Amino acid sequence: MRDTARLKRIAMVSALGLSGAAAAFAAMLPSPEAEANLLQRRLVEPVLLQPSASVLPEPESYIREEQMTRGETPAAFLARLGIAQDDVDRLARLPAIRLLRRGLVVTLDVEPDGRLRRLHFPSSRESRMEVVRAGDDFHAAETPLAVRSEILLRAGVIRSSLFAAADAAGVPDAVALQVADIFAGDVDFHRELRRDDRFAVVYEQNFVGGRASYAGRVLAAEFVNRGRVLRAVYFEPQGGRGGYYAPDGSNLRKLFLRSPLEYTRISSGFGLRRHPLHRSWRTHAGVDFAAPAGTRVRAAGDGVVEFAGRHGGYGNMVVLRHRGQTSTAYAHLSRFAPGMRPGARVVQGDIIGHVGSTGWATGPHLHYEFRIAGRARNPYAIAMPAGTPVPASQLPAFESRAAPLVAQLELLSTPPLAQLE
Repeated sequence: MRDTARLKRIAMVSALGLSGAAAAFAAMLPSPEAEANLLQRRLVEPVLLQPSASVLPEPESYIREEQMTRGETPAAFLARLGIAQDDVDRLARLPAIRLLRRGLVVTLDVEPDGRLRRLHFPSSRESRMEVVRAGDDFHAAETPLAVRSEILLRAGVIRSSLFAAADAAGVPDAVALQVADIFAGDVDFHRELRRDDRFAVVYEQNFVGGRASYAGRVLAAEFVNRGRVLRAVYFEPQGGRGGYYAPDGSNLRKLFLRSPLEYTRISSGFGLRRHPLHRSWRTHAGVDFAAPAGTRVRAAGDGVVEFAGRHGGYGNMVVLRHRGQTSTAYAHLSRFAPGMRPGARVVQGDIIGHVGSTGWATGPHLHYEFRIAGRARNPYAIAMPAGTPVPASQLPAFESRAAPLVAQLELLSTPPLAQLE
């Protein structure tokens, strides 16, 4: 009992002590008016700054990249970059500087006063021109760059055009052109393309100097046109020319291209039409392809030049004679390719001339005729014979080559991956 009473007294004393301390602390706090005055009081103290510690030292030189624009001369371009005029005059005398042209990206190392240390720019796909200061003059030399190739896989869906779908999928135009060429014998890319058609492609991408530079060959491709699945694999038969084959070994290359232009649109089809110059209804014995002046025109098939020259309303014209009784004609050309003379041999895809508007033409376009036994036929209405398939003796080698590529195409066609692409 005594212990209990003693504990109670200790607790009461402790409580009184704590309450007293709290009261004393509360008495020390400022009143609301004093607190408001304290918050509004500002204290300003001068701070001494050392300029040498706060300002970065001027660099010895600047690295910059600039693109040469249209209409600029090399001297004007260099002067625009802030290079000292004495250096511009010396550089302008270098033959290497005359290689500068519109669109080239130039990398420069320039001192703050405009004194050039060095510059370099691409001189070819796999090399660059380097100009380095040597005392008061400059030395130029072309140096090769390391080239590295990677295999890339891409897939896309057609919404408006093949090229728009390729852009959306990050596929270079050069690869899209190859895809169009590969399936040109089975798909009319001018008239048969449909919304929601799909493509998948496996191709080489070359990196030069660590940067993506140019696309290489398409190794395999798939195109789904109106539900019809077409696949192609690149293969080089022994002793033969490389080409594209279906997974079963059949040749996708037709003996004749349906279009002598890589990718364009038909402005006037085969058959009866109102002539744009004579204003009368006449039979149009060919197909007109609208294209900018200078567009390259390809040989539709292997053959021999039968005629190359001026021919009345056709203007500049080339006629090729092929196997059997087949011939093709190409009219309104602006100019002929080198070597276009009677008797010269051409291979399918060779450049034979360039689009123009010579003869009876209202604007630049290609007039193309496909003739059998001298009679004009519609190239879009006849079945083009296929090329030679993979030889039976080389089928095992082809199948081992095609199997992994077809597997990659199937991977690209699966819904999750296709959506990611």
